[in-house]
Amino acid sequence: MIEANARFQGSIPELYDRHLGPIIFEPYAEDLARRVIADAPQPVLELACGTGILTAQLRARLAPSNRVVATDLNQAMIDYAQAKLGGTEQIDWQTADAANLPFPPNSFSAVACQFGLMFVPDKEAPFREAQRVLVDNGMFAFNVWDAFEHNPFGRLAHETIRGFFPTDPPHFYEVPFGFHDVDVLRRLLADNGFGYVQLERLTLEARSPTARSFAIGLVKGNPVCLAIQERGGALEPIVDALAAALVRIGGDHPFRSTMQAIVVTARTRAA
Repeated sequence: MIEANARFQGSIPELYDRHLGPIIFEPYAEDLARRVIADAPQPVLELACGTGILTAQLRARLAPSNRVVATDLNQAMIDYAQAKLGGTEQIDWQTADAANLPFPPNSFSAVACQFGLMFVPDKEAPFREAQRVLVDNGMFAFNVWDAFEHNPFGRLAHETIRGFFPTDPPHFYEVPFGFHDVDVLRRLLADNGFGYVQLERLTLEARSPTARSFAIGLVKGNPVCLAIQERGGALEPIVDALAAALVRIGGDHPFRSTMQAIVVTARTRAA
C-alpha cells in the first residue's frame, strides 16, 4: 500500500509536471544530471522518477549506449512520464519501491534520486538498497529539500493550507521539507556502506510565469490535494489564498523567489 503522502495519482502527475516541474524541479534536475554523468556511468538507475524530469536530463546527457532504468512507486507517474518521453529510446520504465528494489546486487554503476527519499517511511531502506544494487565505487547521487526557512514557497504553502483547517490540518508539506538534517544524511550513508561523501547546499531561483500558476501546482499537484478533499475542504479558495501570499514574497508576472536543496553524492566502499 502506498503511504498517503506519496499518492501521486489521478490528475496529480499532469498538474505536478505543468505547474511545478519547470519552476522547482527542472533547475535541480539539470544540476543532478551533471553530477551523475561526470564519469559517464552505465547503466543508471533512477529512483522516484516522477514525471520524468530528471530522466529526460539523464537521457539527454548520457551516450546512446548507456541504459537508464527509471522507477517510481506510483504507476500513474510512470504512465505520465512514459507518455511524455515515449519517443526516447534507451529508457526502461518500471514500477518499483525504493525501499525494496527488484534488481540483483551490483546491477548499476549509478543510482540517482531527485526529491524522492523524503517520502520513504523507512529512511534506512533506500540507502541500504542503493548500496546493494551498486557496483563497487558506484555513485549514489540525490537531492532533498532544505528546511522551510530556506524555501519560502514551501513554508507559505504549509501555513496557508493549515490556516483553512483549525483542527486536523494536512501535514503533507512537513514530509518533503522534513528530511534535511545533514548529520542524519551522513550517518545513513556511512552506516550503509558509502564513503567519499560530498554534500552541498544549493540555492537557485524559483521562477513561475504567475504566482497563481505556482499556487495551482502547490495545492493540486501533489497529494496534499487529496488530504484537503478528504477533510471536506475546497481547493480553489486555498489556491486563491496561496497565490496572494506568494505575490507578497515574490511578485507576479513573473513570480520570483529563492529555493534551497541539499545535494549529495557518495560512492560505495569496497567490502
